[in-house]
Amino acid sequence: MSSTEWFDIYDEQLRSLGRATRSETHTNGYWHRTFHCWIYEQRDNEIYIAFQQRQVGKDTNPLCYDITVAGHLTAGEQLQDAVREIAEEVGLLVKFKDLHHMMQVREEAAGEVHGKQYIDREISDVFALQSPRPLSTWKFQVEEVLAVYEAPLTGLRRLFLGQIEQLEVSGYIQSQTSVLPSLQAHTTVIMKDQFVPRPHQYYLQVFDTIEAIK
Repeated sequence: MSSTEWFDIYDEQLRSLGRATRSETHTNGYWHRTFHCWIYEQRDNEIYIAFQQRQVGKDTNPLCYDITVAGHLTAGEQLQDAVREIAEEVGLLVKFKDLHHMMQVREEAAGEVHGKQYIDREISDVFALQSPRPLSTWKFQVEEVLAVYEAPLTGLRRLFLGQIEQLEVSGYIQSQTSVLPSLQAHTTVIMKDQFVPRPHQYYLQVFDTIEAIK
């Protein structure tokens, strides 16, 4: 079976241009559709938001902190099919109806990773999901996710508003010593410039919307 990923691609007016491989899409800067899902948990009268650290081998933004789960819609997929990303990346089986649609955004980025130039233009539907299981029971996709941490929503908001410069967070990281994939509890200190570069308003709108979900 071929491992080549194919995407439906679009022009700036979102008119279909057909299909292209992942490499072609990121080389030529074609618009393509992606899925964002921010997973949160409510406990002790506080909302905790989970976020991942991207693996070192990722073709864009390696080792940056990012959305809990995100991925591309492959060629022919509909938005509701994207829930597979949640199962693949963190091992949670959920249904599309469990998700809360927050917004749709367009994002453009360009740079160089591992000596290769890229132009990434994404049309992203952004969702929230209340976690059905505690973070300690998640299973990470080794190739995609290095770690997942969680932090109080109030702390993350203060971080992105510039009211604090750093925030201590806890979570789980892929073991670097175990022969078999395993997770280790881990605590670290984060800063906002370690997240995937996006307008801070994106993150703040996510936090505000999750806080308002009833």
